[in-house]
Amino acid sequence: MAIVNIVVRENNVEQALRALKKKMQREGTFREMKRRKYYEKPSERKARQKAEAVRRARKLERKRMQREGLI
Repeated sequence: MAIVNIVVRENNVEQALRALKKKMQREGTFREMKRRKYYEKPSERKARQKAEAVRRARKLERKRMQREGLI
């Protein structure tokens, strides 16, 4: 995991917090924290990873079809 750097300009902490949250959301840190909150059995992890892969493949296929004008 990479270290996230946020610059606070002119003591504007609220803006820096928004930027931090946006970066963490983009990197999937919140999802990862939520997932690690409880133990996940290896069989459940494999099922989750397989479902995520299927979801990604469907999304890519849907985007490809939109580009080609089929949808």
